[in-house]
Amino acid sequence: MKTIAYHTLGCKVNQYDTQAMEELLSAAGYTTVPFPGKADIYLINTCTVTGTGDKKSLQLARRLKRECPGSLVVLCGCLAQLKGKELLQAGADLVVGTQYRSRIVSLLDDVIRSGEPCCAVEPLAENTVYEPLYVTRHAEHTRAVMKIQEGCRNRCTYCIIPEVRGPVRSRPLESIAAEASRLAAAGYREIVLAGIHLSSYGKDFDPKLTLLDVLDVLEHTEGILRIRLGSLEPRIATESFASSLKGFSKLCPQFHLALQSGSDSVLRRMKRQYNASVYLDAVANLRAVFPLAAFTTDILTGFPGETESEFEETAGMIRKVGFARIHVFPYSPRPGTPAAAMDGQLTEAEKQSRARKLIALGKEVSHIYARQWVGKTVAVLPEETVGGCWIGYTPEYLRVRLDPRSVCTAGMPVETLVCRFTPECLEGVAIDSSNGGKG
Repeated sequence: MKTIAYHTLGCKVNQYDTQAMEELLSAAGYTTVPFPGKADIYLINTCTVTGTGDKKSLQLARRLKRECPGSLVVLCGCLAQLKGKELLQAGADLVVGTQYRSRIVSLLDDVIRSGEPCCAVEPLAENTVYEPLYVTRHAEHTRAVMKIQEGCRNRCTYCIIPEVRGPVRSRPLESIAAEASRLAAAGYREIVLAGIHLSSYGKDFDPKLTLLDVLDVLEHTEGILRIRLGSLEPRIATESFASSLKGFSKLCPQFHLALQSGSDSVLRRMKRQYNASVYLDAVANLRAVFPLAAFTTDILTGFPGETESEFEETAGMIRKVGFARIHVFPYSPRPGTPAAAMDGQLTEAEKQSRARKLIALGKEVSHIYARQWVGKTVAVLPEETVGGCWIGYTPEYLRVRLDPRSVCTAGMPVETLVCRFTPECLEGVAIDSSNGGKG
């Protein structure tokens, strides 16, 4: 019996893809063992969004081949799609890109049987269809990621993702409904919708569908108590869209709106399809419906030509929105993208300096957002116990530690009075632990 250990780099979509492959291989008789640890096979699901992702993936593959010479190394995902056969030279025994993961069992069986390395990577054609991947469990105790969309049509000047993920493909509603029911039956109470460009869901269908159709399916799935949206394009949050969200009682008022920069001139160089005014309108539209909504975002700093004043425009936007959390990334040139050839490339030291400043600002505004919840009663979904206390999350994805006297059950929401704020989490006490699971 072959043992296999898994390691995932990158986004929630990658996490989902890894879980789907693990379930396929487990059903075929492969035994999952913890990573890192001794295994017959190591499967690394790679990321190529940044140069750091490339470096981590390649370093890990080479280290495993050096330290475990008798084991097979499988490289999957975005870097695999980008580099293909080049990764065989890095020591990979099997390379699988972003379209043949559903064939992982037969591909791996063939490599084991023949003893010959294999590269299962082909260009992603415009007519590439959505790959049927499924999961029945997830690493989290109460929350499960569900991938419903693949690919992106945008061509931002810094981004390699359209090349490695291909065109927009959407998952059929019937498949979404079936997986949601399976996850609910397995005890998961919150579904997190994920995709490469989630806002494009349904655009490839005829007739077209939208995210609202997905929300309607999950709203009527028995056992699912919360629905959380992944990253959204700001342009989707029109007044009409925001108003439509009122009808979904299970929707969590936490919105990850991709910003990247608060400077219109930088956004134009990035070829993002919105400006600062459109972004602020999106926030206002959602806050009109969800006044205390949590907004999270990604910031890419140090883009080619970014001046000090453009950097300050981004800092000003962060303060103006009042984000609950931001993720900051220093710009990393991706070979073959227009931005990599632009004039005005900043030094690594300058990019790191700006990233540190924005990370500090992000902590400041996130603390301001969290403090407003002190004294309020919130619904917490308990997930695990740490140091004798239950830890859970509000619909806004605020982490809450409950008083040790609180009586809770994992996956059953409780009403909680928030007593104080700490930088690690809010603290409170359950005031109603018998609500029958109503959030």
